[in-house]
Amino acid sequence: MNITQHTDYALRLLMYLGACPERRVTIKEVAERFGISRSHLMKIVTQLVTDGFVDGARGKGGGLRLARPAERIVLGDVVRRMEPGFELVECFGAHSRCILNSGCRLKSALQDALQAFLASLDTVTLADLSTPHPQLRRTLGLVELVPSH
Repeated sequence: MNITQHTDYALRLLMYLGACPERRVTIKEVAERFGISRSHLMKIVTQLVTDGFVDGARGKGGGLRLARPAERIVLGDVVRRMEPGFELVECFGAHSRCILNSGCRLKSALQDALQAFLASLDTVTLADLSTPHPQLRRTLGLVELVPSH
């Protein structure tokens, strides 16, 4: 199973936002950090905003942040929204020409594997991946948060 680059970048963006809960983040910042084109990232951001994962504000002081707490963003939900489809093999599609279709057990086995993959992602939240995570912040080149007293 491969996820698309679109989904991969969406997950990276969400992890970045999860690692920066204290501020809004610009598309330029994320694009430069990950080496992604700004126009490509804009398409991803648009979908994440539409799907309710990201809040975006334009203008001075604008930028991106998570639209809800990282604990309430489940990876399985993100992958289901971002992926264009889950046709692992031809017979998953509407126009299968496979001669084995009527008696094939492979399709069922692959369907079970896909469901197990998504069920596994349903147990992981964005918070599990990004907060609090000092090593992730260092890797992303983010300044360490100073604890408030």
